[in-house]
Amino acid sequence: MPSAEAVRGLLDALGVAPAGVPTALDAQVALYRSLVSDKRMLILLDNARDTEHVTPLLPGGSTCTVVVTSRDRLTGLIAAHGARPVPLDVFDDADARELLAHRLSRQRLAAEPEAVDELLAYCAGLPLALAVVAARAALHPDIPVAALAAELRDAAGRLGALDTGGPTASVRAALSWTHDALTSEQAEVFALLGLAPGPDISLPATASLTALPDHRTRSALLALERVSLVQQHVPGRYRMHDLVKLFATDHALTERARDTALRRLADFYLHTGFAGGQLLDPHRQPIQPDLPAPGCRPRTLSDRAAAIRWFDAEHRNLLATQRLAAERTWRRQVWQMAWALNDFLWHQGHSRDFLAVWSAALAAADHLADPVAQSLAHRGLGRVHALLGQHDQAQDHLHRALALAQHANDPHSQGHAHRYLAWACDQRGDYGQALRHEAAALRLFQTLDLPAWEGDVLNMMGWSAALGGEHDRAREHCEAALALLEHHHFPLAVVATLDSLGYIARHTGQHADALDYYQQAHTQCRDLGHTVFEAEILDGLGHSHLALDQREHARAAWRQALDLYQAQHRAADADRVHQQLTALNTSQPAEQAHPVTT
Repeated sequence: MPSAEAVRGLLDALGVAPAGVPTALDAQVALYRSLVSDKRMLILLDNARDTEHVTPLLPGGSTCTVVVTSRDRLTGLIAAHGARPVPLDVFDDADARELLAHRLSRQRLAAEPEAVDELLAYCAGLPLALAVVAARAALHPDIPVAALAAELRDAAGRLGALDTGGPTASVRAALSWTHDALTSEQAEVFALLGLAPGPDISLPATASLTALPDHRTRSALLALERVSLVQQHVPGRYRMHDLVKLFATDHALTERARDTALRRLADFYLHTGFAGGQLLDPHRQPIQPDLPAPGCRPRTLSDRAAAIRWFDAEHRNLLATQRLAAERTWRRQVWQMAWALNDFLWHQGHSRDFLAVWSAALAAADHLADPVAQSLAHRGLGRVHALLGQHDQAQDHLHRALALAQHANDPHSQGHAHRYLAWACDQRGDYGQALRHEAAALRLFQTLDLPAWEGDVLNMMGWSAALGGEHDRAREHCEAALALLEHHHFPLAVVATLDSLGYIARHTGQHADALDYYQQAHTQCRDLGHTVFEAEILDGLGHSHLALDQREHARAAWRQALDLYQAQHRAADADRVHQQLTALNTSQPAEQAHPVTT
């Protein structure tokens, strides 16, 4: 409704005869304000377009209270008139359920709990969507809630199912009013945001998605935020309500334009993730991704800490983008995305995601018949299966990785396949076979003149020897490894070696030395943000504290280890540490070995 029409409606409600209404809008506003100046009134101005839409309807005095609702943030109203903003989010599950119960009765909801849960999920807390669903259910009391939920199940038809046919009770109509006021550039950005995979998106990612300069991207996002089509839920990160996202996809461009935009976004995540992966492990053998698509501008990450922060914020978007790439058969991006995510997911203990990304990578690599990608994928899968105690699957994948590397005459990949086979053998207690794989890896890395990896393998040889009870030989290997690794700046492997030396000292009765090694390892590990290492180091640290009769310190270390093991879905390790904690008050738990691996 235009402001002029609203003013005339207010004058009519205040009893002004048509003949007494002035012709000019300014005169009508002055008359309205004079009539309410000495009255105590609550004035509701619903669904205001913007500040200019509201201003003529504001009373002049201070005796009236005005409530304005709008999708616009009405910044001008706040600045010029001292309005107090009250942002309203969507309903949480409890409030949404209460609304349905009020409209439909608790008995009806209790009769179909699973259907109600599904209905609430599709409405995603949007009050108008819930109101439309409740109205339809109330009008058709004989229709099961499950039938209403089924109508919303198809995402393509969901907005249609939430349309009552009236302009004030339709999700699509309510969003259309806002959308129609956007500029063409804002509307295009909005449509492309609807395509973006993942729970949210950053400004740099949006700039690549849209191929717009940063300042125009920022301007468009601010405009969309101002009218509540996107929400900046944390600084610099934007998200859309699920139903708004469906509405946005209805306005998306041609399939070719969609594909081009999504390729830019996929390349943004891939190339920024590739740079981040190299910062997390600079000694890792790099891959060669294709050049980014025109218009894509990957982020520059300054150091390891910046890479961890970026992955923390973006890894769910990378996972979603890998799934999108698989759906669109962008197979090189699929397996390369796994490479980019590898170190972050491993270091943070996201074992299920690690398994998922390398499973997708293997499927893509098999389609491409790319032996390098296949070998990498089998190595990744073997590694995570070994971590999860699934030893047969681990051995199968790792032997395939080795065979592929041998067939491709790739000594670097052969060396790493032997490394992980050795680690998997340690995990299942076959220390002699582990040493044979380690010796093979050492020869390959010496031939390739890769001293950092020589040091890593020397530590692994020391670990396997220690598990086999050869502590003097183990210490010799680990001390040689530590010197090499510190010289060649390989901090992850330094942490693993300090853990090994702690284990050796603990098992030779040198408990004070063991405690010192473990504490050094733990401090450096936390600085690196490697929670898989941290859990294993805390596990050993608890044993050393207990050997020195520091029972409370042991309990604290094991509790932290237990929390990490549980978060990483490492059930066997979590159960064992739980038993150690249970036994702590009666006797010292049995010694256990827990290999730390890079």
